Amino acid sequence: MATDKGKGGLDRVLVLEVARVTEVAAIAAARWRGQGQNKAADKAAVDAMRRELGKVNIKGRVVIGEGEMDEAPMLYIGEEVGTGDGPRVDIAVDPLEGTTICAKDMPNALAVIAISEEGGLLNAPDMYMDKIAIGPGYPDGIIDLDKSVPEILKDLAKFKKCPIREITACILDRPRHQELIDAVRKVGGGVRLIPDGDIAGVIWTTDPAQTGIDIYLGSGGAPEGVLAAAALRCIGGQMQGRLKPDAGAEGLKQIERARTMGIADIKKKYSMAEMACDDVIFSATGVTAGSLLDGVHFRGEFAETETVVMRSKTGTVRRIKTTFRDIGTKNTLA
Repeated sequence: MATDKGKGGLDRVLVLEVARVTEVAAIAAARWRGQGQNKAADKAAVDAMRRELGKVNIKGRVVIGEGEMDEAPMLYIGEEVGTGDGPRVDIAVDPLEGTTICAKDMPNALAVIAISEEGGLLNAPDMYMDKIAIGPGYPDGIIDLDKSVPEILKDLAKFKKCPIREITACILDRPRHQELIDAVRKVGGGVRLIPDGDIAGVIWTTDPAQTGIDIYLGSGGAPEGVLAAAALRCIGGQMQGRLKPDAGAEGLKQIERARTMGIADIKKKYSMAEMACDDVIFSATGVTAGSLLDGVHFRGEFAETETVVMRSKTGTVRRIKTTFRDIGTKNTLA
């Protein structure tokens, strides 16, 4: 479990190497944009990310990945990656955040990775997580999963010195969120519904003047929650998460799985620092164009990418535009 241990930090050279990992995965996934083939796009991203991670001088262990060893041939939880030289690190990956988005060529599909010092990322099971997140600049404790929606929006509006109608919440467009959506609108708040991609949704809260998003609310994947917490750890903000197992027999299996991963209290409310701590590097590359990042552009034998890469120790946020050559341009759908 992640805790603030205050270690020495990661080598800054890793920042650019981590960016390269998401760039390569994004290019591979982008070849499948609009093809309606979610699994093919995801597999392309996974294969490319795994190959590139094998070149990085780390002793890496995947703590958030594509599933268990018997479910995923690579980037599975517990897999060792890297050259075997360099620091021991924990790795969280989402090679294609928004597989459906990519398959339909809709905005905001990303290739995402976070790397921390060993023990710096919560080993979250593959289940839902209730999440709440805001960007930097607010007093500590202004958000809380146990507060009501009216309380939260009222507190945000009071601090921003604006009416609640000027507060906008980003929420995944899911039937399970209808009550939450109604609660926001009932008190006068606005709602930005997104079809997928809640990592981007959380990051949008860090720049409401640009994105129009003040707060992220709702449930989504727990692995994506840890990746979002890693991003906020670097760029600033507040976030809480609480695991949300399914009902019935499937939920019991999820709870048992969580126990084997070291989570004794399934109802625990995790702070951002408990999900991502110490020195963290986060990188995301756009697959499809969106409000966070531009998508991959193929121009003859070249591919152009846009990446945001951040580091918590220094608070550095870099936006990198890269042109790759001789990457192979033919999409054979094979």
